[in-house]
Amino acid sequence: MNTSTQRYISDSAGIAQAAEILRAGGLLSFPTETVYGLGADARNDMAVAGIFAAKGRPQFNPLIVHVADLNAVKDIAELSDIARNIAATFWPGPLTLVLPRKHNCGLSKLVTAGLDTVAVRIPAHPVARQLLRAFDGPIAAPSANPSGKISPTRADHVMEGLGGRIAGVLDGGACDVGVESTIIGFSAGIPMLLRSGGIPVEILQKAIGMSLKTPEISTITAPGQLKSHYAPTVDLRINADAPHEKEVWLGFGPGTFDTPGLNLSETGDLHEAAAHLFAYLHQLDHMAIARGISTIAVAPIPGHGLGLAINDRLKRAAAPRER
Repeated sequence: MNTSTQRYISDSAGIAQAAEILRAGGLLSFPTETVYGLGADARNDMAVAGIFAAKGRPQFNPLIVHVADLNAVKDIAELSDIARNIAATFWPGPLTLVLPRKHNCGLSKLVTAGLDTVAVRIPAHPVARQLLRAFDGPIAAPSANPSGKISPTRADHVMEGLGGRIAGVLDGGACDVGVESTIIGFSAGIPMLLRSGGIPVEILQKAIGMSLKTPEISTITAPGQLKSHYAPTVDLRINADAPHEKEVWLGFGPGTFDTPGLNLSETGDLHEAAAHLFAYLHQLDHMAIARGISTIAVAPIPGHGLGLAINDRLKRAAAPRER
């Protein structure tokens, strides 16, 4: 692996060096509570273009802008009353809002993929918050992995996928939530679920006092809507009752099989399962390749709470993809 990517400890000196990379137009991976992001100055066209180049990400796929506080959100986007109430309840945290973009916001057009909206969130991870304060500007940051591949929840995952392509990685340990943020958009002022994620939809619906509909996706309007995404190198077989011969197993709940594998949560805890999901897919991908096995079989995951986000990621990871 190319060793030109520098790894920084997330102390005050490391955060200062990381902020300087961003100010200089470089690419930096940093931890959030969801996954590691690949950050660049959201106002710098060349820096943002570097994100797409490093990831091999299609430029029609917009990016999430991370900011330090609500005042920074107001600088780049319009907040309706209902959006403001949702923000007050769930920010900082694993929630992204797709909001009307202010025309004088100063963001690179690449961030929004030419749309009149911008995806924005205030992360809760203390390292991300310190970095945003030190940088003092908006950071565009998709997940720090090659496009379509398994998202990173540890600095090692970032180094494995993007080492040599980016300037640095700010190491903040393992991500607590482990799946990307929930994304809420608005249609005629009504909140819509654009992507399930780190905040269960049931909690969101209770807080806003209405059910969240999921619109039919015909064109990409927000991050995380590609049909094939989060994929390991080997194939994924989901909703499997048991592994076939020559498969590795990703289990959930009690019970084991006499086959190589891991269990997302032996007690059936969806929060634990979400935190383990991407790290375990990384491990099983390596295990399968080393053993000459072509498929990871995955146990059924309940379709409620964080199970919605887990199943969303597994479905996209298992979708047909180009080889």
